[in-house]
Amino acid sequence: MKKVIVIGGAGTIGKVVTARLKEDHEVIVAGRNSGDIRVDIADSQSIEAMFREAGQVDAVVNVSGEAKWDHFDNLSEEDYYIGIRSKMMGQVNLVRIGKEYLKPGGSITLTTGILADDPVLLTTSAAMVNGAIHSFVRAVVLDRPDIRVNAVSAGLVADAFEKYKPYFPGHDPVPMEKVANGYVKCVDGQITGQVVRVMA
Repeated sequence: MKKVIVIGGAGTIGKVVTARLKEDHEVIVAGRNSGDIRVDIADSQSIEAMFREAGQVDAVVNVSGEAKWDHFDNLSEEDYYIGIRSKMMGQVNLVRIGKEYLKPGGSITLTTGILADDPVLLTTSAAMVNGAIHSFVRAVVLDRPDIRVNAVSAGLVADAFEKYKPYFPGHDPVPMEKVANGYVKCVDGQITGQVVRVMA
């Protein structure tokens, strides 16, 4: 049994991932507004405090992070920084800080999404930060082969399909069990430096 911290464990994907991981592991849920521990991944001091409270862990799973959706002509420089601070640097900092709290052979799993490969309208900023994380996980393991770092990139998940389907014409919903399997593969498998794409 591993000690796993799931950041964003109360969200649409996070609650499914948390339930699945709890079948085999001790899970600590961290979130901005709920969970066992509070954390804001856009704030590196908050990340440090979370890890100090959680202590040494076998795995870190992040299913949090935000980015601004809007037409390119409407996006200000500050709008881009929402995604840069949260979904991009927030996840980079989870690895940068979290590596010190990982037990030997530990893993960190980040979250991106289909927009990195198949963007839709209004997603210039979100697609940009997702793509940056894909490059990051492939590169960081070259410098730190002692830890496993991966990202899960899912299509439009079933539990959010009705809300977002107007933005994703022609996309098939990805079953939640299949999405959870992507995270299990990263936590319990031996892969590293991979983007695990989970599609319908």
